[in-house]
Amino acid sequence: MLVLGVDPGTATTGYGLVTETEPGDLKAVDFGVITTPAGMPTADRLVALHKQLTEIVQLHCPHSCAVEKLFFQRNVATAMAVGEARGVILLTLAEAGISPVEYTPMEVKMAVTGFGAADKRQVQQMTKILLGLRDIPRPDDAADALALAICHLHSARLKALTSR
Repeated sequence: MLVLGVDPGTATTGYGLVTETEPGDLKAVDFGVITTPAGMPTADRLVALHKQLTEIVQLHCPHSCAVEKLFFQRNVATAMAVGEARGVILLTLAEAGISPVEYTPMEVKMAVTGFGAADKRQVQQMTKILLGLRDIPRPDDAADALALAICHLHSARLKALTSR
């Protein structure tokens, strides 16, 4: 199963595609970021996000997608911008016929490291190890997206085992 992980943002949206080659063997297929210029009007940034994510989805045809759930932020402007980006991401996935599953940062940390309060560096290190990568994926948004995809694959496997 090929899973697309998406870490939403207006300026930078991370994406990561992970597949399970054999039970337990995970492989990074592609990862990176979608960026939009800071001076660009918000509507144009959202259109650019939609177009670039659509291209990624059409190129890779993922079976499912994991998106980070919006959590409370002290900075209202940042929360609003991330919420707008999430809306565009959910719309793009719906247009492609993909129903995204949403995970909180704590759920991702738990699935990747086994510890829900793990710090960013621990998650990045485990992402590198689980995917057999030489280096920690960069930039951070791409690493977060890969961790989301890993979380979804681990969660899907657990659901399959418990449904038997």
